[in-house]
Amino acid sequence: MIAAEGLVSAGALLPVSVLRSDPVQVLATFVALNTLMYATLAAVKILPRVQRPAWLNGRNRRAQDRSIYAGRPADDTDR
Repeated sequence: MIAAEGLVSAGALLPVSVLRSDPVQVLATFVALNTLMYATLAAVKILPRVQRPAWLNGRNRRAQDRSIYAGRPADDTDR
């Protein structure tokens, strides 16, 4: 147990002075933000997609009639 405490206080692979340096702190911040971003993206991908109501979107109508019965009113189709 004493050996493990010595490794933690001294840094497992690198000395404490290197771990406390500015470039390592910047790298640690980048890794933390990157991890949060990917965790958020993973959570969003798992959640079901939210569908907006049709009345909210004004682009739900075509500018031209794309029917095979072009020129006829919509109620005049064969049944």
